[in-house]
Amino acid sequence: MPEKKAVIIIDMLNDFVTGSLKCERAQRIIPNLKRLIEEARRKGVPVIYANDSHLEEDFEVVRRWGKHALKGTPGAQVIPELKPAKKDYIVEKRTYSAFFETGLDLLLRSLGVDTVILGGLHTHICVRHTAADAFFRGYKIIVAKDGVEAFTEKDHEEGLRYLEFVYGAEIKTVDEIIKEL
Repeated sequence: MPEKKAVIIIDMLNDFVTGSLKCERAQRIIPNLKRLIEEARRKGVPVIYANDSHLEEDFEVVRRWGKHALKGTPGAQVIPELKPAKKDYIVEKRTYSAFFETGLDLLLRSLGVDTVILGGLHTHICVRHTAADAFFRGYKIIVAKDGVEAFTEKDHEEGLRYLEFVYGAEIKTVDEIIKEL
């Protein structure tokens, strides 16, 4: 039985790319994610954006990272280069995981998806926690190694190794993933 895939783009938001929690390394994955998103759309593979959309009281805001990606602000919007299309899906999240209390699992099951392709920020934080919850729910996981990034090369590389070792994620380039869509 062929896999039914969905592309999940995590936190490619103004605040993470150019704003209050800017990741300098995010720029290098934008062209790759753009190609992946365009090809997924062309082939009818669902594209889902999982975006931080915090309230000021959220743990991530109060206890760890300070104000970022606050619901309804420009910082919580997807960067213009990767703007969602009308047929794409947007899931707002208030924690690291795109699954935690968001309805993502219901959406994926409604679409018949069994394999998630993860891209975005940050390899060792939100991508990692989303992969964990995907794993616990029985999804096959593919991570675009040139479509995810972190604050440092060390965090990125360690994140990829962890995803592969702990969750059995397939680590592939965007070009490899596109060939298999």
